[in-house]
Parts: sequence; structure tokens; C-alpha cells
Amino acid sequence: MSEIQALLDALTGLPRTRPAGPAEAEALLARLRSAAARWADVLDEAREGVHGQLPPRAGAALTLAFRRAEESYVELEIALRDCAEHRDPAR
Repeated sequence: MSEIQALLDALTGLPRTRPAGPAEAEALLARLRSAAARWADVLDEAREGVHGQLPPRAGAALTLAFRRAEESYVELEIALRDCAEHRDPAR
């Protein structure tokens, strides 16, 4: 699970201060999107690794956690697209 270390690195590398402006806020969103993608990958890998070894509700909970992680990634992708459109209305 090297993806876990990559996720930890991404999270520990996040700035500890508020963004100073729109450009820094957008950069933060991009880093959060990347972390969300990594988290979804970790959950997917775990889900595949324990397939058939968990009771049904536990397996369903893990699947739901994975789906929510994917949804977080998609929401951050939408937020970044909105930033890009706001920055460049011609897009």
C-alpha cells in the first residue's frame, strides 16, 4: 500500500495557513483533489483486498466509503473547473 504513504505525504504537505488569495485557494483545491483521488485509491485497494473476507455490512460500508471518496474527488474537480471558468470566462 505505497498509496498510503503518498496520501500521507500529500496531506502533510498541505499549507497550514489560509490561502492569501484566489490563486492560492485554487492551488489548495488542486492539492486536495489529488489527496481525495489517493484516498479513493487506498479505499478501492483495501476493498479489493478484503473482498469476500468481511461480513456483508462491513463490505457494504467499505464500498460506501469508497464511493464517498470518489464523490469528494468529483466535487473538488467541479470546484476547480469553476475556478478556471471564473478566472477565464471564455472557457
